[in-house]
Amino acid sequence: MLQFEQVSYAIAGISVVRELSFQLAAGEVYGLLGPNGAGKTTIINLISQLRRPTNGQITLRGRPLAATDKRWLGIAPQENLFYRSLSCRENLTFFGTIYGLERRACRQRADWCLAAVNLAAKASMSVEKLSGGMQRRLNLAIALMHEPQLLILDEPTTGLDIESRYDLWQLIQTLRRDGMTILLTTHLLDEAEKLCDRIGILNQGQLLEEGSLTELRRLIPAQAILTVSTSDDPQAIAIAETLHWQHRWYGGKLAFLLPQPLPLDIIIDKFQPLTFQSLTCHLVDLEHIYLEVTRQANGNPLPFSQSEPRSIPQR
Repeated sequence: MLQFEQVSYAIAGISVVRELSFQLAAGEVYGLLGPNGAGKTTIINLISQLRRPTNGQITLRGRPLAATDKRWLGIAPQENLFYRSLSCRENLTFFGTIYGLERRACRQRADWCLAAVNLAAKASMSVEKLSGGMQRRLNLAIALMHEPQLLILDEPTTGLDIESRYDLWQLIQTLRRDGMTILLTTHLLDEAEKLCDRIGILNQGQLLEEGSLTELRRLIPAQAILTVSTSDDPQAIAIAETLHWQHRWYGGKLAFLLPQPLPLDIIIDKFQPLTFQSLTCHLVDLEHIYLEVTRQANGNPLPFSQSEPRSIPQR
């Protein structure tokens, strides 16, 4: 569906995207993760042709973007784009008209989009009276108005409460089942885990790794993460070293990389005579993968020291 081939983009000689190559298969949800400045927004601007690559080529359905029908592409940007003085239905009808929808088809499609994002009851309300979360949902409805085949969602759940977020996740899953291809950027790792068929991890304009969650898990030298709370961290680390378990600091908590999940009673026995205030053992998730990949790319030594930042960069 969409393909980047050795795409680079620079501003005033400074590289923002560097030799980027990846592709989206028809009908999949592909997630782009990365800290601020990683190049996610630039990639979206390149796809929407607000920017042109310095080098390389972007194709949609095997044709250069410039030669592709714009109706194939729908974009819900991070910043809401609509007319605040118009009602929800008026906004949708206006944008549908821009894409050439006939009046009757435009009304029908507007009703479908409003229902899809749970705004049917607000159809006649002016946008300026909507809550921030409702405005985010309207932003997505506008992107769906012309029935695009490729949908770009730039942090779509920003500002949504948890119920609205789950509703939007359900809509995205429905769109995928209906055959729509979706490129999603997000800082919510659980969102990427639940929605994305494949995930690409960006850093400083380069694609560090990509693949399904199962494939990305293979990048971590462990199958499980043991997180502990103890009054004697150095002793816990020393015991773990005898077991050949590497240690990390995740979110300010001491953690160990285990070759496979183990029952807690066996773990406690291995750490005798040390006692714990708490300990949990769970499978490697996307947060651990993200931290490992980006910090190694940045040249940070492993294991991560306790003095390093312990939160995933947020927007």
